[in-house]
Amino acid sequence: MSCMSTFDDMLLNREGARGMKALRGGGVGGLLLAMLLVAGSAQAKVMAGVRMPDAISLQGKELLLEHVDLKKKLFFEIYVWGLYLEQKPGSTQEAIAFQGPKQLQLHFRRNINRDQLAQAFRAFLSNSPAARSPEMKRYSEQLVQSLRGVRKGDSLLITYLPDKGLLISGEGSRGAVIPGKAFADALFSAWLTENPIYDRD
Repeated sequence: MSCMSTFDDMLLNREGARGMKALRGGGVGGLLLAMLLVAGSAQAKVMAGVRMPDAISLQGKELLLEHVDLKKKLFFEIYVWGLYLEQKPGSTQEAIAFQGPKQLQLHFRRNINRDQLAQAFRAFLSNSPAARSPEMKRYSEQLVQSLRGVRKGDSLLITYLPDKGLLISGEGSRGAVIPGKAFADALFSAWLTENPIYDRD
């Protein structure tokens, strides 16, 4: 289990307030989720009750589960996250620079309201040097504005597709598409800096 990050800490910064309410509803996020995610294997890893397939299919390509982790604070389970890549990279920089599809999955283990999730992502992205230009800030805000509250069992999918850009989907988002690769690189760089799983280079 990884150490607690700033992002995770912000998701529980109001833990004393009981009965958090999550915003839900239909929309682009659910549609993108249905379109994007297809289990590619009967095999799976199970962590904290979350089943993570060993492989998924995106646009006809097989992506393998490269890493899975449970984030906790004290005895609170916050979310299980998994990273899917088409091939195993040799370093963090290779994982970020790779031109093929990739996907970051967050599966929430508790209710988190929309404001908490938005504040956590806004702070997380603002701490990344790669996301501080005016254009990257606009894209960051587009991602943040797409977010909605989540309940236990909900997911947030962050998917890079070379011909579309970064797609935000799942129950945790109304759906967003951010064109190009630059913002996707900034986000994956920020995530893998806060959650290092490869050699730094």
